Amino acid sequence: MQGSFIKKRGSTWTAYYYVPDSTGKRRQRTKGGFKTKEDAQTFLSNTIMTVRSGDYVEPSKLLLGEYLTEQWLPIAKRSIRPSTWDNYRGMVVLHVLPTLGGIRLQRLNHNHLDRLYTDLLESGKLNAPGGLSPKTVRSIHNMIHKALRDALRKQLVNRNVSESADPPRIQQSGSQVMKTWTGDQVRTFLTGLQGHRLQAAYVVAATTGMRRGEVLGVRWADVDFESKRLAVRQTIVSVNYKLSFGTPKTARGRRLIALDDFTLAALSAHRVNQHVERSAIGESYVDHDLVFPKLDGTPTHPDYFSQAFDRAVARLKLPRIRLHDLRHTHATLALQAGVPGKVVSERLGHASMTFTLDIYTHTVPQMQEEAAEQIAELIFGSPEALPDQTA
Repeated sequence: MQGSFIKKRGSTWTAYYYVPDSTGKRRQRTKGGFKTKEDAQTFLSNTIMTVRSGDYVEPSKLLLGEYLTEQWLPIAKRSIRPSTWDNYRGMVVLHVLPTLGGIRLQRLNHNHLDRLYTDLLESGKLNAPGGLSPKTVRSIHNMIHKALRDALRKQLVNRNVSESADPPRIQQSGSQVMKTWTGDQVRTFLTGLQGHRLQAAYVVAATTGMRRGEVLGVRWADVDFESKRLAVRQTIVSVNYKLSFGTPKTARGRRLIALDDFTLAALSAHRVNQHVERSAIGESYVDHDLVFPKLDGTPTHPDYFSQAFDRAVARLKLPRIRLHDLRHTHATLALQAGVPGKVVSERLGHASMTFTLDIYTHTVPQMQEEAAEQIAELIFGSPEALPDQTA
């Protein structure tokens, strides 16, 4: 690069070079402190190459912690869901800042990240023995990767060092043990909730496979008794225990779900009871048209919905599962009943049928056995038609 040179100053060498500023004008930059002429020349050659290739990044003392909290998180808040942003903020504050927050962004390397992941796996859990799960650490890595990708795009760094790091691998879903109930256990649970004001909400969760935020966000306008359909258009979102109305994350999440007669009857009875409650509350009732609100009409908190579920499970002495496992139970029972995977996927609002089958088919081993028998029958005919192999 014309005008670039090195010069000895005292006992060390300094490199002089030019870079374009935001207006395109050339500005001289210097980098000193090199012990040998060769070191200064190597730096200058590398710098000239990055300038010519457009990969040059202005040296900065910006710390990783400053970048994440003062630049990346505030900007990310504009474009991601509040719950996702709150999750990112928690990861940054709890797990990244204490260890890496004081490192310069441009000096961060994959070794820093590898050590962070190892420490989190071994002893990353606050106020409790043991470390974080591989899945949680992987989520932290994904968040760091996104932050550094944005830093690269804004020319704050010249590469995304997280791409060279080694986050923990996560077991494939097929090898994980999934806790579900049988049909009899679901029936025991639902009948054991007679008299509970949210019984119909648990009926909907069990018979549709909807997520808890989706169930609690349903409005009466979303329920069509005549066509026996429920539209998933709204969710209840909790961020720092504060509630807000949201929408499903994806287009497939916004879906129509067919309802059975039992569920429709439960909803009809629930609507009658809700009218009685609303009459008693009077003018102080807050009308959001919600099917499963609190007594005053405001949204039911998803955490309360889960806690009430846990208490009912314990009272009825059923195998302990999470509220979210009702969703898994719905999918498993549907596949056991022979419902096509595409239909199950559509009811759950999954991105694809492949995703659904990858999660659930291992939990229904008889599906493999039935497939083997059906294929064999197509090839050989009925078992009675097979030749006798005992001779």
